[in-house]
Amino acid sequence: MARVNHKLVKQRLNEQRSKISDRQFFSSRLLAGHFEDLAAAQTRRYRYNRRVRVNLYWKPREKHVASTDNMFVRINTGNSLVTKVKGRENRYQIVCGLFAHELGHVLYTDFLAAQTHTNYLGSGRWYPYPPDLKTTADARNEKAFWNYVKTDPKNLEMVQMIAHHISNVIEDGYIENRMLNNFPGTLGYGLEKLREQHFEHIETVTQMIESEDEGKHIFESILQIMLSYAKFGEIKYGDEPLSDERIQAVFGLITDIDSALLSRSGKDRLNVVNMVLVRCWDYIESFCEECKKRQEEAVASGGSASLAETLSEVLGAIAGGSEMGEGSSTPVPEASGGSEESATAGKRAQTHADADSEDGAEETDSSQTDSETEENPSGSGGSDNSSDEDAAPIDGGSSGSGKQETSDTEQGRIPYHQSESLSEPVGGSVEKNEDYEREHYDSAAADIERLLDKMAEKAACEQLENERIQELNDVAQNISYGNIHEGVPIRINRIASVDEELMEQYDAISGPLLNISRQLQKSLLKQLKENRRGGKQTGLIMGRRLDAHALCRNDGKVFYKNNLPNEIPELAVGLLLDESGSMCSCDRCTYARASAIILYDFCQSLDIPVMVYGHSTDYTDVGNTVALYSYAEFDGFDHDDKYRMMDIAARGSNRDGAALRFVAEQLSKRPEAVKILILVSDGQPADSGYGGSAAEEDLRGIKQEYQRKGILFVAAAIGDDKQNIERIYGDSFLDISDLNQLPTKLTAVVKRHVRV
Repeated sequence: MARVNHKLVKQRLNEQRSKISDRQFFSSRLLAGHFEDLAAAQTRRYRYNRRVRVNLYWKPREKHVASTDNMFVRINTGNSLVTKVKGRENRYQIVCGLFAHELGHVLYTDFLAAQTHTNYLGSGRWYPYPPDLKTTADARNEKAFWNYVKTDPKNLEMVQMIAHHISNVIEDGYIENRMLNNFPGTLGYGLEKLREQHFEHIETVTQMIESEDEGKHIFESILQIMLSYAKFGEIKYGDEPLSDERIQAVFGLITDIDSALLSRSGKDRLNVVNMVLVRCWDYIESFCEECKKRQEEAVASGGSASLAETLSEVLGAIAGGSEMGEGSSTPVPEASGGSEESATAGKRAQTHADADSEDGAEETDSSQTDSETEENPSGSGGSDNSSDEDAAPIDGGSSGSGKQETSDTEQGRIPYHQSESLSEPVGGSVEKNEDYEREHYDSAAADIERLLDKMAEKAACEQLENERIQELNDVAQNISYGNIHEGVPIRINRIASVDEELMEQYDAISGPLLNISRQLQKSLLKQLKENRRGGKQTGLIMGRRLDAHALCRNDGKVFYKNNLPNEIPELAVGLLLDESGSMCSCDRCTYARASAIILYDFCQSLDIPVMVYGHSTDYTDVGNTVALYSYAEFDGFDHDDKYRMMDIAARGSNRDGAALRFVAEQLSKRPEAVKILILVSDGQPADSGYGGSAAEEDLRGIKQEYQRKGILFVAAAIGDDKQNIERIYGDSFLDISDLNQLPTKLTAVVKRHVRV
């Protein structure tokens, strides 16, 4: 097809509009080709090598407006959103805005991540990672969320649809911000016109509350407010005070929404979706039950709409919203990195100021008396004519009182320094201030509540960890370790609450180790992507298919084959570290600790479940006790396992058999197809009454038993007893002659099995 003459399109718009009906023009292939060429010209910077196809059609009675499947953009130009605009050129701008919006999804939306998010919810997991539960209310909501989802498949279906819709709300704000910044010409102008129309039809909060009296649910209002902020940076308050619970629900999320709108990572936006699900769970649960009730009433009245259709209809009524694009690709590669600037920065700044104000009701109260204004000229209720300098808080505070907002991120006082002298004031007196009145710092209670929430959250996590420790010890007591370990006590040790010292130590040394982890991930990520995608492999010396384009080669590499898409098998990893006293020699324990940190980060980044344990013995009143140290569990509560690994150290003796059986038993319970148990040791088993050939036979028996249960063993030998360790573990032996290679070789074991 020949390229469209854009001048002809302009001519049709201006000169012949009276001869062509709107239906003919807005559903013509000519206009569709115009948009296709426009997209090709504008997206060439991204080296986007797939032409975007456009399908324009005219169906006034259809509610659908526009959508994309990442290959076609479909726009219903007969929808009332277009036809109610006067003037064909104005209607063209609206259609152009719809196309710009859908093109934004094609270029910038991570469709694969969105699909993965839905699939993870279906399997009872968060994606890309669990939300940051900052308060006990968040933890309570998360627990209630999963309980509700697992109760009924209908509940799961509704939650998935709601999460999908919330994701679309945030994604709409993100892609429109990108389009306005990157395409300020025709596409940007059309999008601005569309946005103006969308914002005009959004109700005020007051109108939303009135609609709730007629059957609308409060969560629909919250979603509408959230969409208004995500797309336009502002909220239509109407006559409602800022203290209204709908407004406050969105105010509590605007910082997260802003970060999602400016991040180029689709995972960051999905993580905000998780946060919204948790923070707004009370409203969402009530909304789901209301939808169930509506659907049941509709069926009782003779209707045939399903629950999904009922929910879709309700969510589709959100003004300014759009249908979520569907596809199977990631965003286009960027020519340069960096984050975007907000196209609505000024409006967002004002909304942030509203959210941060100490008394929102006072700010929005238009009936404030003149006397109140005179008494507090620099406060939030001051005159509109006051200068920015007059309105600025003293010393960084939030009001003219001179008091500052407390912050959990403030670094503290001026550090200690050497001074030469002190000032020597003279005179001075003691006076009584008869005019002093209390300062109005109304956030004092909120500050205390925040600190109490932190304390409660820490206490809750510590309680959960203590319960886990008890459960682990109960499990350990119920395992049959064999006659050779009969009468030997087993004890599981785990740090319930990580202290700041461990965190500081981790932060001080983790940088280079995490860089190693990322380097090890790079090659694997590319391979995983290729395996999942499949493709054509050329330049082969032999094969069944000749590559016609390679027949001119002189090296005989003229064959090719097609690689089918291959799903990578699920994998779980267990790491067991020898913490016997001899590990203090030659920095063996230091390398083992570094390896654990690298392997843990590697697995976490690739969503591979990983467990890290150490083992030694303690001397007690009843003799030597097998001491197992839990550093990382498959399921965590406080996300502090990486810090716990700083406690890895050389300790006492090593009764390897008992430790090995416990960790192997835990790993065998995992549902993953591939289970790898990695042992790092510098010598043979050596404990009171446990050593020599009998101990070796015990280890060989444990290995064979759990190999039959599907566990793959890898024994990494780093000490002088490598020959003895090889004799014990046979083909599972891994010789680490150079300790510098320990992290790389252990990670390579995991990479090798991921590539299966």
